[in-house]
Amino acid sequence: MPEQPRATVTLDTQRPTGQAGAFFDVDNTMMRGASLFAVARKMYSRGAFSMRHALWIGAQQASFLWRGENLASVHRVRDQALALAAGILVDDMSALGDEIYDEFIASRIWPGTRALAQAHLDAGRPVWLVTATPLEVADVIAAKLGLTGALGTVVDQQEGVYTGRLVGEILHGPAKAAAVRDLALREGLDLSASWAYSDSYNDVPLLTAVGHPVAINPDAKLRRHALDHHWPVYDFRRGRRAATIGLRTATYSGAVYGLWRGLKMMKRRFHG
Repeated sequence: MPEQPRATVTLDTQRPTGQAGAFFDVDNTMMRGASLFAVARKMYSRGAFSMRHALWIGAQQASFLWRGENLASVHRVRDQALALAAGILVDDMSALGDEIYDEFIASRIWPGTRALAQAHLDAGRPVWLVTATPLEVADVIAAKLGLTGALGTVVDQQEGVYTGRLVGEILHGPAKAAAVRDLALREGLDLSASWAYSDSYNDVPLLTAVGHPVAINPDAKLRRHALDHHWPVYDFRRGRRAATIGLRTATYSGAVYGLWRGLKMMKRRFHG
């Protein structure tokens, strides 16, 4: 019998030694789609890169929505994004964070996941986002949602300009778990009493780092893993099969429309 979406969380009446916290992945967990693509769309609208790059990013977004997250795709997007980021002012990216959230992210927040985060806040627990998205944007998302803070990918900068290199690793897979353990040491959090939420099997290291792992809108592999290990599974995609088909249709229709609009823009520029 399919799992029913619920926006509740069971709260322990006795708090163990050290404060419990909650950690939320962002892409397809807190929001529909990938936040990094929202950043790319805004940067393209500001002329930061070419139509060719925009079409490539659109194809990666379509693949992400169709197949889910995979490590090879994450690395391709990472390498391309870093190359495009080189030379961009850090202040510009920080200033764009509010616009990116308001224009592309706010409408994609899953209400059910947001309610889960709020339940933890209401219980006095710190709530952190853990995402591969650049830290400057992750901080804005966390602030807009009223959360405690964010852990995100840190891009190197010199004299206020991005160099196109990472500080450490992209915050993905095992790197998320390592970042959460470091945060727990700094903040005095008890991970054995904490919660973590994700949609992706790639985040199993994060999910197993806490005492209460939860799958949200899971990909097929994580769903099987969660059910095998008796983890809670919340699916906020109403009528999962119908939603998946509709999302795929919308994705490819949008890709075709976007390509058509792009070609029209290029023709106008060429003949203008």
